[in-house]
This record gives sequence, C-alpha cells and structure tokens, in this order.
Amino acid sequence: MTLKLHCFGESGHSYKAALALNLAGLDWEPVYVDFFRGGGRSPEHLALNQMGECPVLVDGDLTLAQSGVIIDYLSEKTGKFGLHTAPQRRDVWGWVIWDNQKLSGMAGTTRFMVNFLPEDRRPADVIAWLQGRTAAAFKTLEKALDGRDWLVGDEITAADLSCCSYLYYPEPFGFDRKAFPNIDRWLDGIAALPGWEHPYDLMPRAFPAAA
Repeated sequence: MTLKLHCFGESGHSYKAALALNLAGLDWEPVYVDFFRGGGRSPEHLALNQMGECPVLVDGDLTLAQSGVIIDYLSEKTGKFGLHTAPQRRDVWGWVIWDNQKLSGMAGTTRFMVNFLPEDRRPADVIAWLQGRTAAAFKTLEKALDGRDWLVGDEITAADLSCCSYLYYPEPFGFDRKAFPNIDRWLDGIAALPGWEHPYDLMPRAFPAAA
C-alpha cells in the first residue's frame, strides 16, 4: 500500500518526514497542500489534521501529524533510524524537541520572513533577533557533531532527520555551511545515504524555481 504524505516543498517539517520515507525505502507519494494560499485551512485538510499543519502522513486507516511523530512511527514500522533502546530513544527525542524549539522553529520562521514575505512586510528587528537565535543553535549543533558522524549512536536517527531539514534549502536565512565544518561534513554524510534527495526533488513546490 502506498503511503501518502500531505506536504509542500518549501516546508522543512514536511521534508523531515519525506526524507525519512525515502531513506526507509518505503512506497510513498506526496500530496500537495497549497499552504501559502490557505490549503492548510481547507475543510479537507482540517479533517486530516485539526491543527491545520503539514506534514500529515496517511498509512491506510492511520493518519499522523507532526514530523517527529511521523518519523517515530516510521522507525517502529521499519526498524530504521536507531530508536532501539530506551536511553537512546530519550537522547534522540531530546534532540527532536530541541530542534523544534531552538533550530527549526527559529530557522523556519526566519527563512519564511526573509524569502516569502513581501519586502515591505519583512520586520527587520524580528529577523535580526531570530538570526541571533539560530546562530546560537548552529553553534550548539556544531559542537555536538565534533568528532561524530551522527548526533546519537552510530547510525542516522530521528535526531539527525529533524535537525538537518532546513539546512538543505537554498534560500538565504543566515546559515553559511562553510562556517560550520562539522555541520557541513554531517550534511554531506546524510546526502550520501541511499535514497537522499533534495527537498524540492521530493515534494511539489508552491513557488517554482526561477528560469
């Protein structure tokens, strides 16, 4: 049975789930949500997820929202992504929660404001504050990856899948890979895994690439 991921290409949280599906080698297809034009608030989408967010995974009779929950389910389903022991699982979830609060939560908002809001609606003071917060998160991630291939254990886990997602996007938001050699090496290592694809190759985009 083909799994369906309700998503859109610009969503870093959707990319976390899409990448997990691809790396797990599962049969899945994206279902485009026209999020920027109110698709998340449509009756059809709200019937799947009352929060009106993306991603949403549909696997037969099971419907799941929130990227961390989806990756956790895919780990249980496939035995992949390293959530095998209780201590490791706690470490992994610590990173997933940290990412949502400190990294993706800040980076995603910054990227949206800098790239997808009209220029006259971009709050410079707010963007500068968010970029300061993301810079601190980058330093935390860089230190954690010193001498390590993965954030937890000796294989890719939900921790890596959660923390890496926004860092593959091409739009500028204050992240320079070359300024963080450990993060740069880590991102290259994830991209070398069988099944890795760029977010815009995995999911339909709201804004097509410029010609």
